[in-house]
Amino acid sequence: MTTEFETTPDTSKRVYLSYIDRTRKHYLKQGFNNPYRWAHHSDSPFTALSKPLSESRLGLVTTAAEFDPTLGDQGPGAAYNNDAKFDRVYTRPSDTLPDLRISHIGYDRQNAQIDDLGAYFPLARLQESVAAGRIGELASRFYAVPTLRSQRLTSERDAPEILELMREDEVDVALLVAV
Repeated sequence: MTTEFETTPDTSKRVYLSYIDRTRKHYLKQGFNNPYRWAHHSDSPFTALSKPLSESRLGLVTTAAEFDPTLGDQGPGAAYNNDAKFDRVYTRPSDTLPDLRISHIGYDRQNAQIDDLGAYFPLARLQESVAAGRIGELASRFYAVPTLRSQRLTSERDAPEILELMREDEVDVALLVAV
Protein backbone atom coordinates (compact mmCIF):
# COMPACT_ATOMS: atom_id res chain seq x y z
CA MET A 1 0.00 0.00 0.00
CA THR A 2 1.31 3.44 -0.91
CA THR A 3 1.82 5.76 2.03
CA GLU A 4 2.60 9.40 2.52
CA PHE A 5 3.53 11.35 5.61
CA GLU A 6 2.92 14.62 7.31
CA THR A 7 4.49 16.35 10.29
CA THR A 8 2.40 16.52 13.43
CA PRO A 9 1.77 20.08 14.76
CA ASP A 10 3.37 19.50 18.17
CA THR A 11 6.48 17.54 17.14
CA SER A 12 8.76 16.98 14.19
CA LYS A 13 7.91 13.28 14.20
CA ARG A 14 6.42 12.04 10.93
CA VAL A 15 3.13 10.18 10.95
CA TYR A 16 2.46 7.83 8.05
CA LEU A 17 -0.98 7.93 6.46
CA SER A 18 -2.68 5.48 4.15
CA TYR A 19 -3.10 7.23 0.80
CA ILE A 20 -5.81 4.81 -0.31
CA ASP A 21 -7.86 5.18 2.91
CA ARG A 22 -7.39 8.94 2.87
CA THR A 23 -8.59 9.19 -0.75
CA ARG A 24 -11.65 7.03 -0.07
CA LYS A 25 -12.62 9.23 2.88
CA HIS A 26 -12.06 12.40 0.81
CA TYR A 27 -14.43 11.25 -1.96
CA LEU A 28 -17.09 10.20 0.56
CA LYS A 29 -16.86 13.65 2.23
CA GLN A 30 -17.26 15.28 -1.19
CA GLY A 31 -20.72 13.73 -1.44
CA PHE A 32 -20.00 10.76 -3.68
CA ASN A 33 -22.19 7.86 -2.59
CA ASN A 34 -19.51 5.23 -2.91
CA PRO A 35 -15.76 5.13 -2.30
CA TYR A 36 -13.26 6.03 -5.01
CA ARG A 37 -12.71 3.12 -7.41
CA TRP A 38 -9.03 2.59 -8.15
CA ALA A 39 -7.93 1.71 -11.68
CA HIS A 40 -7.01 -1.93 -11.96
CA HIS A 41 -6.20 -4.66 -14.47
CA SER A 42 -7.04 -8.31 -13.99
CA ASP A 43 -4.10 -9.21 -16.26
CA SER A 44 -0.68 -7.61 -16.22
CA PRO A 45 -0.15 -5.62 -19.45
CA PHE A 46 3.64 -6.09 -19.15
CA THR A 47 5.84 -8.32 -21.30
CA ALA A 48 9.38 -9.53 -20.77
CA LEU A 49 12.06 -7.93 -22.97
CA SER A 50 12.77 -9.87 -26.15
CA LYS A 51 16.36 -8.55 -26.32
CA PRO A 52 18.79 -6.83 -23.95
CA LEU A 53 18.10 -3.22 -23.03
CA SER A 54 21.49 -2.34 -24.53
CA GLU A 55 20.07 -3.39 -27.92
CA SER A 56 16.59 -1.89 -27.46
CA ARG A 57 14.89 1.33 -28.49
CA LEU A 58 13.28 2.96 -25.45
CA GLY A 59 10.23 5.22 -25.52
CA LEU A 60 9.74 7.64 -22.62
CA VAL A 61 6.18 8.37 -21.48
CA THR A 62 5.45 11.29 -19.14
CA THR A 63 2.48 12.96 -17.46
CA ALA A 64 4.27 16.32 -17.36
CA ALA A 65 2.80 19.30 -19.24
CA GLU A 66 4.55 21.75 -21.50
CA PHE A 67 5.15 25.10 -19.82
CA ASP A 68 2.79 27.81 -21.01
CA PRO A 69 3.45 31.24 -19.44
CA THR A 70 -0.15 32.32 -20.09
CA LEU A 71 -1.46 29.70 -17.64
CA GLY A 72 -0.20 31.16 -14.37
CA ASP A 73 2.39 29.86 -11.93
CA GLN A 74 3.71 26.46 -12.95
CA GLY A 75 7.12 26.59 -11.27
CA PRO A 76 8.49 24.20 -8.64
CA GLY A 77 6.17 24.09 -5.64
CA ALA A 78 3.45 26.12 -7.38
CA ALA A 79 -0.07 25.61 -6.12
CA TYR A 80 -2.22 23.08 -7.99
CA ASN A 81 -2.99 24.64 -11.38
CA ASN A 82 -5.89 22.97 -13.17
CA ASP A 83 -5.50 25.40 -16.10
CA ALA A 84 -2.10 23.85 -16.90
CA LYS A 85 -3.66 20.41 -17.56
CA PHE A 86 -3.61 19.01 -21.08
CA ASP A 87 -6.31 16.70 -22.38
CA ARG A 88 -4.75 14.91 -25.37
CA VAL A 89 -1.66 12.80 -25.94
CA TYR A 90 1.25 14.80 -27.36
CA THR A 91 4.75 13.99 -28.58
CA ARG A 92 7.91 16.06 -28.90
CA PRO A 93 11.44 15.31 -30.12
CA SER A 94 13.62 13.49 -27.63
CA ASP A 95 16.91 15.02 -28.78
CA THR A 96 16.47 18.23 -26.73
CA LEU A 97 15.24 18.87 -23.19
CA PRO A 98 11.79 20.50 -23.17
CA ASP A 99 10.42 22.82 -20.49
CA LEU A 100 7.94 20.54 -18.75
CA ARG A 101 6.11 21.24 -15.50
CA ILE A 102 3.86 19.37 -13.06
CA SER A 103 1.76 22.08 -11.39
CA HIS A 104 -1.34 20.40 -12.91
CA ILE A 105 -0.80 17.27 -10.84
CA GLY A 106 -1.67 16.65 -7.20
CA TYR A 107 1.47 15.71 -5.27
CA ASP A 108 3.01 16.38 -1.85
CA ARG A 109 4.17 19.96 -2.38
CA GLN A 110 5.68 20.22 1.12
CA ASN A 111 8.03 17.26 0.84
CA ALA A 112 8.64 16.54 -2.85
CA GLN A 113 11.84 17.81 -4.44
CA ILE A 114 10.70 18.68 -7.95
CA ASP A 115 12.85 21.66 -8.88
CA ASP A 116 14.97 19.25 -10.95
CA LEU A 117 13.34 18.24 -14.26
CA GLY A 118 15.22 14.95 -14.04
CA ALA A 119 13.21 13.99 -10.96
CA TYR A 120 10.07 13.53 -13.06
CA PHE A 121 11.36 13.55 -16.65
CA PRO A 122 14.72 11.71 -16.82
CA LEU A 123 15.46 12.35 -20.51
CA ALA A 124 18.99 13.63 -19.83
CA ARG A 125 19.84 10.51 -17.77
CA LEU A 126 18.41 8.30 -20.51
CA GLN A 127 20.55 10.10 -23.12
CA GLU A 128 23.58 9.45 -20.88
CA SER A 129 22.58 5.78 -20.65
CA VAL A 130 22.46 5.57 -24.45
CA ALA A 131 25.92 7.18 -24.68
CA ALA A 132 27.22 4.68 -22.10
CA GLY A 133 25.74 1.72 -24.01
CA ARG A 134 23.25 0.70 -21.31
CA ILE A 135 20.30 1.52 -23.60
CA GLY A 136 20.47 0.88 -27.34
CA GLU A 137 18.76 4.10 -28.38
CA LEU A 138 15.87 6.40 -27.57
CA ALA A 139 12.83 6.79 -29.76
CA SER A 140 13.06 10.00 -31.79
CA ARG A 141 10.24 11.46 -29.71
CA PHE A 142 8.82 11.16 -26.22
CA TYR A 143 5.13 10.69 -25.46
CA ALA A 144 2.92 12.52 -22.97
CA VAL A 145 -0.32 11.16 -21.56
CA PRO A 146 -2.86 13.39 -19.80
CA THR A 147 -3.85 12.89 -16.17
CA LEU A 148 -7.62 13.07 -16.49
CA ARG A 149 -8.39 10.56 -13.70
CA SER A 150 -10.46 8.47 -16.06
CA GLN A 151 -9.57 4.82 -16.42
CA ARG A 152 -11.95 4.62 -19.38
CA LEU A 153 -10.31 7.47 -21.32
CA THR A 154 -6.84 6.21 -20.48
CA SER A 155 -7.66 2.62 -21.49
CA GLU A 156 -9.83 3.32 -24.52
CA ARG A 157 -8.23 6.44 -26.02
CA ASP A 158 -4.84 7.51 -24.65
CA ALA A 159 -3.07 4.16 -24.15
CA PRO A 160 -3.99 2.85 -27.62
CA GLU A 161 -2.83 6.13 -29.17
CA ILE A 162 0.53 5.94 -27.41
CA LEU A 163 0.86 2.26 -28.35
CA GLU A 164 0.26 3.13 -32.01
CA LEU A 165 2.82 5.96 -31.88
CA MET A 166 5.36 3.62 -30.28
CA ARG A 167 4.72 0.98 -32.93
CA GLU A 168 5.32 3.63 -35.62
CA ASP A 169 8.62 4.47 -33.86
CA GLU A 170 9.53 0.77 -33.48
CA VAL A 171 9.89 1.08 -29.71
CA ASP A 172 10.98 -2.08 -27.91
CA VAL A 173 10.49 -0.95 -24.31
CA ALA A 174 8.47 1.83 -22.71
CA LEU A 175 9.38 3.73 -19.56
CA LEU A 176 6.46 5.47 -17.88
CA VAL A 177 7.51 8.20 -15.46
CA ALA A 178 4.30 9.45 -13.91
CA VAL A 179 4.02 11.97 -11.12
